[in-house]
Amino acid sequence: MKKILPFLFSFLGIFSFSQQIESFETILNDKISIRALEIYDNKVWYSGTDSKFGFVDLKNPKNQKQIRLSEKKLQFRTLAQDKSSFYAINIESPAEFFKIDKKSLTSKIVFTDTVKTAFYDALHFVNDQVAYTFSDSDKNNQLKLAVFRNGKWSMFKNNISLNEGEAAFAASNTNIASSKNYLWIATGGKASRILRMNLKDEKFEIFTTPFVQGESSQGMYSIDFSDDKFGIAVGGDYTKQDANINNIATTNDGGKTWQIQASGKNAGYTTCVKIKPNSKGQEIISVGDQHISYSSDFGKTWKKISDEKGFFVCEWVDKNTVVFAGNGKVSLMKLKF
Repeated sequence: MKKILPFLFSFLGIFSFSQQIESFETILNDKISIRALEIYDNKVWYSGTDSKFGFVDLKNPKNQKQIRLSEKKLQFRTLAQDKSSFYAINIESPAEFFKIDKKSLTSKIVFTDTVKTAFYDALHFVNDQVAYTFSDSDKNNQLKLAVFRNGKWSMFKNNISLNEGEAAFAASNTNIASSKNYLWIATGGKASRILRMNLKDEKFEIFTTPFVQGESSQGMYSIDFSDDKFGIAVGGDYTKQDANINNIATTNDGGKTWQIQASGKNAGYTTCVKIKPNSKGQEIISVGDQHISYSSDFGKTWKKISDEKGFFVCEWVDKNTVVFAGNGKVSLMKLKF
């Protein structure tokens, strides 16, 4: 009996694990690294390495198309959209801002940042008329933002200074988030802080966090907010994939204060976090290079639901479906709740 019980408990564990995932299929295989996704017209759209941009139909994965935005081998780690177009920025200098028409998929460069240190980590639309994108700073360590307003891009003037060694990670295009009233930017490296901008007057407040920080590879990599108050941040240290101390935190006051969650009790380094729509923050999915994890209690505890490796970014398609992308693939997971 003693020999049978461990086997039985192991079997039950596998059985309960399988109940959470209804199906998990790869819908795109390609020689590409993808770190940015958008959902539109029941398709998942992506940008990635080798200047590649394209879509996969979520209902009929055989319906897919890919184009190259440039003859140069550019790397894209950003992607965002308004009603009529997609926007993507390459990470190398000069940073070229591409606008891609949703109907024709024709593209053009609408803005260029020629500064040698230009490296755009995330691009985010707060509504159909306004977007912000965050770049590594120059030697003066000043916060570097570009803003899309009235159909045009321009640099956003500010007097915010970052700490020495404080930057951001272009891991999943998700170190920027917004709600009705606020825009949040998460930094990492030698310092990992939250920069919160009031969207009405575009004034910033800066908040320190208890997140792991101090080394160039540490800090917050991804944030998401369900409203003006509740938000979650994930990250860690990409050089130490298993390290799981002080790498998940939540806020209930709009980013002013942060509470560490599941320290030492999570799957480790995490590149992207997404709150399930209409869950008010209770249900959350996250992904790292080595795992996919899920929380049903506002990020307080986490369960690893997959050991699948090589994913960097995820997005909810609907309440039961999540799309993942990363190293050479796009995959679709259907969940049971």
